[in-house]
Amino acid sequence: MTDHLSPLPILPLKDIVVFPHIVAPLAVGRPRSLAAIQAAADRTRMFLAVAQRESDTEDPTLEQLYAVATLVTINRIEKRKQGAQVIVQGERRVRLIMAGGAEGYLSAHYELLPELTVSDDAPDAAEVTALLRENRQLSQQIAKLYDAENGDQIYQQLVGSIQDPVAQMYRIASLANLSVAQQQEMLDKNTTRELLQGIHDILQHEQRVTQLRREIAEKAQGDLEQQQREHVLRQQKKAIEQALGENDEDDDLDELRARLDAANLPENVQTEVNRELKRLKRMSANAADYQVSRSYLELIAELPWHARTTDLLDLANAQKVLDEDHYGLADVKERILETLAVMRLNPEAKAPIMCLVGPPGVGKTSLGQSIARAMGRKFERLSLGGLHDEAELRGHRRTYIGAMPGRILQAVRRTGVQNSIIMLDEIDKLGRDFRGDPAAALMEILDPAQNREFQDNYLNLPFDLSGVLFITTANTLDGIPRPLLDRMEVLDLSGYSDFEKLAIARQYLIPRQQKEAGLVAVQFRISDEALTGIIRRYTREAGVRELERMLGRLARKRARSVVEQAGGERWADYGGPELPEIDLDSARQLLGPERFKAEQGRTGMRPGIATGLAWTEAGGDVLYIEVSLVQKDEKITLTGHLGQVMQESARAARSHIWAMAESLGLDRTRIENSGVHVHVPAGAVPKDGPSAGVTMATAMVSAFLDRPVRDDVAMTGELTLAGLVLPVGGIKEKVLAAHRAGIRHVLLPRNNEADLQKLPEAVKGEMNFTLLDRLEDALKVAISPAGLMAD
Repeated sequence: MTDHLSPLPILPLKDIVVFPHIVAPLAVGRPRSLAAIQAAADRTRMFLAVAQRESDTEDPTLEQLYAVATLVTINRIEKRKQGAQVIVQGERRVRLIMAGGAEGYLSAHYELLPELTVSDDAPDAAEVTALLRENRQLSQQIAKLYDAENGDQIYQQLVGSIQDPVAQMYRIASLANLSVAQQQEMLDKNTTRELLQGIHDILQHEQRVTQLRREIAEKAQGDLEQQQREHVLRQQKKAIEQALGENDEDDDLDELRARLDAANLPENVQTEVNRELKRLKRMSANAADYQVSRSYLELIAELPWHARTTDLLDLANAQKVLDEDHYGLADVKERILETLAVMRLNPEAKAPIMCLVGPPGVGKTSLGQSIARAMGRKFERLSLGGLHDEAELRGHRRTYIGAMPGRILQAVRRTGVQNSIIMLDEIDKLGRDFRGDPAAALMEILDPAQNREFQDNYLNLPFDLSGVLFITTANTLDGIPRPLLDRMEVLDLSGYSDFEKLAIARQYLIPRQQKEAGLVAVQFRISDEALTGIIRRYTREAGVRELERMLGRLARKRARSVVEQAGGERWADYGGPELPEIDLDSARQLLGPERFKAEQGRTGMRPGIATGLAWTEAGGDVLYIEVSLVQKDEKITLTGHLGQVMQESARAARSHIWAMAESLGLDRTRIENSGVHVHVPAGAVPKDGPSAGVTMATAMVSAFLDRPVRDDVAMTGELTLAGLVLPVGGIKEKVLAAHRAGIRHVLLPRNNEADLQKLPEAVKGEMNFTLLDRLEDALKVAISPAGLMAD
């Protein structure tokens, strides 16, 4: 082989160094590398194998390669699915001089470096001979440590069969578990003594590691069971690293300390952190409390002690975002905009704790997300339904096994900022048992005067929650303790009217279901008549969840029709005609029989049946009261799963009717000689509350007079023993329920007149209202013929 400077192709290597005299397989996949191999194969079958300084560099330049390379000869090229495998023979060490100027791959001029040999005439011959003998002995010892029985055979096969001593050393370097930088260091050695000394250091290190690994394995093997093997392997690894002084725990602790310093902790927190770091430093990594202490410091480092997002307090943009996401809810949106206005004028003002109360499906949870989007804040939602353990909110003390911070602190940790929005969903469904009262913990969390120094049991340090905007949701206020409710501002999200549901379906639900089903607009058109029919005949809810499910069914059926007719292509691509609009008849065919019939006429003009209105967690509903006169065995019989308050209302109604029999035009003798059986249908459903008093009394009077109650009238109101009609709650939901049932005349207490302002104008325009002061006011309107109690 002659010295020359002619350029040769370069093959950059990511994770290997090729040594002289050594045969090595090289996997080649990068386009420029494949081009270099092809150029070498077409010419001299020789190229320069050079290691990269950084393994993640995909297309390295000459400056990104090591200067010392290996001149190699191609023995064989094997094509693979992705690239090729090249078997090469290392020839000589070379030094790269300058780029060669080839196109499509790297090439370089080079110079040959002196060959390393073992010579008896060299000045350091004695030292070289001693190192060579020592290296061979160490290699044999390591082979025996790996395999006591076959160690000599393994050594002879891998190393001993090589005659050239320098080639032997290069083979050892290629077999040792070295990094690319360490391998390159061996290749850079310019004298035989330096190479042998470097190999000697490597073999000594490898012998110590192998010896320790074997000793630890022998010591642990005798007293550990099979299921502990995974744990043992981890312990062995740690023990080896500690014995060799290579444990990286110090580096990890330094990194953790740097993160804690960057967190700019308050003084009292920093004091606790310093104490914990000192304790952790003294502790063994195998100690039981090590990971507990480490996790505690990790939490402190990740909590946002000062990080905040910048609030977007543009009222016009906030109004736009709220309108984009939700239809109606004018009162709620107005209150949110007022809060933003106050925060803009006074950044230090404490935001109110808003409690969104309403039936399922009216948009409480999604409204919280919209508020976060409008304000530019991060959002987290915590579901409190069924939560019994106070520690779920406050956290567990670190003395407990498996202790962790509470859900409030975890939510703040996930958001990474101090001024996020956290929604506490279903706060009315909190439980309470021997583990504590979560509602009591919430009182501290939601109180602006206390949450500035909220103390989680796990953290055991004060953390400022005053920047967090808490929003809670509930279906009803009944399950919320009064002290907790006192800390919140209640915003009522009552049910939607049919008109509002129609608009919501047009603006939000239909486009969403159309997109979910992969349809385009001309494939999923629904008439107003069909939508109204679906709302009234297939759903009966305050919200729109069931309506969206029905629309989803229509969309899926229409998607199937598209696939069957057009092979799955969209009409825009298929070029076919538009699919016909879904009308009421086709909606019935697709959805099946109607689930609800029009309620008007349920009384059937039969005496003793009156239509009442009820409030439930799911919104308003129509409630029918049936009264039948029976034998005088009992004055009053009550059935239909009625609660205590409702039973007392029925007894009060009968007593008032008996006392006022003459003024009501009733036969007192008939009342005395007849028992009354009051039944409320849907007997499996519990019912309670005072608002059915007027309805029960009206049904009783109808039965005693043997005159039917008008079936186009519904009523609500609490009745006193003196015949006064008292106000009740849930007027909006009850009126909407009557409207859904097709009833257009509602009787309600006069003191509830102000509640009518909350009704949508479209509903108010279709309804007639009679305001009641006494029971007689209801009887004059409700019982046919109209001449009842005429003067």
